[in-house]
Amino acid sequence: MTEQTPGLGYEQARAELTEVVQRLEAGGTTLEESLALWERGEELARICQDWLDGARRRLQQAMAESDDAPGSEAGDEPGEGAPPF
Repeated sequence: MTEQTPGLGYEQARAELTEVVQRLEAGGTTLEESLALWERGEELARICQDWLDGARRRLQQAMAESDDAPGSEAGDEPGEGAPPF
């Protein structure tokens, strides 16, 4: 249960992580099962964080490219000093 899951999407990883947490909170598992669930949960949490980090980088890159685009100078956006007309 601790094998890596290449290509697992964010939504899938988050859904499985939710199930793992619910099983751990419910109890009734052996120590070995609990440890396996915990390890899987750690892996799933890492996968989710990797997706979120990637999304953050993409947003920052898109924002930087937008700021560098011709005609987008400071004050061009409404609410940034220039009137919106």
